[in-house]
Amino acid sequence: MLAQWDTTKWIIFLVPFFLLLAGGLGWLMLRKTLRTRTRVGNQLRDDPDINEWLVVFGWSRKVLYIPTIIAALCACVAMAFLQPGGTGSRIVGGIWLGVFFLNFLVDEYEMSVKVLMILVLVILVLVLWLVFMGWLWAVLRAFGYIAFTMNWIAYLCFAFVFALAIAISWIRGLFYYVAITPNYMNIQVGPTETGEQISREEYSTRLDTGDFLERLLGFGRIIITFSDQRRQPMMLLVGRIGKRAQRLESIRGKLAFDLHQPAREGQSETF
Repeated sequence: MLAQWDTTKWIIFLVPFFLLLAGGLGWLMLRKTLRTRTRVGNQLRDDPDINEWLVVFGWSRKVLYIPTIIAALCACVAMAFLQPGGTGSRIVGGIWLGVFFLNFLVDEYEMSVKVLMILVLVILVLVLWLVFMGWLWAVLRAFGYIAFTMNWIAYLCFAFVFALAIAISWIRGLFYYVAITPNYMNIQVGPTETGEQISREEYSTRLDTGDFLERLLGFGRIIITFSDQRRQPMMLLVGRIGKRAQRLESIRGKLAFDLHQPAREGQSETF
């Protein structure tokens, strides 16, 4: 079959491999100049004058769809053993649709504990009203007629699309991040040394974990406001917010001093 390919088909076939090769060569040429989040973290770790630091970036809100991705992968595996269009496939589709709907609510609305309790109370009142009216089973049967089914490829595509959005957010976070130390904060806005250093007196930080469902997933927000009112606040969606919050509070409560001061002119370094 390969012997029958013409030049055009061979070129189209080899294009992805050339792109991968070009990307690999570009990475090898620029890897020493790239100022990534990981590289900065290692530099701060090796700095003898800094004992605590925090390097964070803002996740895309698509990271909140991790339960939907897991549900899609489980549904993909289940559909490999079920007949499309059967009762089992409809049950799997209904479960996945329910997980997706709940995830959409988490992404779209901010739900504090108070709002969540009010919502649960409203649902209970509605169910009791349907019971007293004798309409509960009719409503449940109406929902039973909703048949949602997809094959395993469709579930895999859903998981891939959401996972790709999360991966792009992580890759972007390698070059767009904030490094916080006791004395200053660096805001990195590019793959090289393009950034800005701000002293600790010129900014303040605040934690926002008011969204109860976001907090259950381990996420929260670090909000950075500036003394210069012309600058807009920065809002970073951060994972493992519990540990990051403790680290941030510890950093903001300290002030670091240089341990290795350069010798003054005319003064010997040895005593």
